[in-house]
Amino acid sequence: MFITGTDTDCGKTTISLGVMAALQQRNWHVLGMKPIASGCAVTPEGLRNADALQLLAQSSHREPYTLVNPYAFAPPLAPHLAAAQLGETIDFARIIKAYRTLAATANIVIVEGVGGWRVPLTSTQFVSDLALALKLPVILVIGLKLGCINHALLTVESIHASGAHFIGWIGNQIDSNMLALNANLTTLNELIAAPCFGLVSWNTAIDASHIAAQLNIELLEQAALKMTFTNVITCSE
Repeated sequence: MFITGTDTDCGKTTISLGVMAALQQRNWHVLGMKPIASGCAVTPEGLRNADALQLLAQSSHREPYTLVNPYAFAPPLAPHLAAAQLGETIDFARIIKAYRTLAATANIVIVEGVGGWRVPLTSTQFVSDLALALKLPVILVIGLKLGCINHALLTVESIHASGAHFIGWIGNQIDSNMLALNANLTTLNELIAAPCFGLVSWNTAIDASHIAAQLNIELLEQAALKMTFTNVITCSE
């Protein structure tokens, strides 16, 4: 599954951890992946991203960091700018190879995007293109705050226009003082023709099990089962 968001800081990592925990509660062997990350910290082991480290820690078994986060950039910039500053180019083939290596050892890999759906990764490719290249169904994390309806609907339209398989959304309250929260959620449910996999309330402890408790595990597992069945059919053709 590919987890994208309405914007930076909408809670993609938090939700990804919750989705992983929810499936693990159903005995799925789950790995997390953050293909591209900028603003990484310099460590004795090399550049490390906090989000990628959380996904690695939540994973059902440990894999090399470079598989979980193939592209780690130190500059806290949009990925294509960070790569250009370092004289590098993001190569999808490298990401796909890492993903396939992870997928071969797990029931499912939860892949967290970077920024929003249309963040540039190269001069001609975007996050949307990466999801398509990986052939993964997309879950949208909607950061619940003023303006979220517009951001959500534009993103959903773009996901559909790209040809990606949009399977549902998760609301994540990032504004503790958001007015008319329930009315906004009603509007999102009415206007997005895909299921809501859960609503994560403000100030939920950043603990995967607490996040998972606010998700519809049954719906998530059904989506995961459809995904794995589709992969089996594709591989056998």
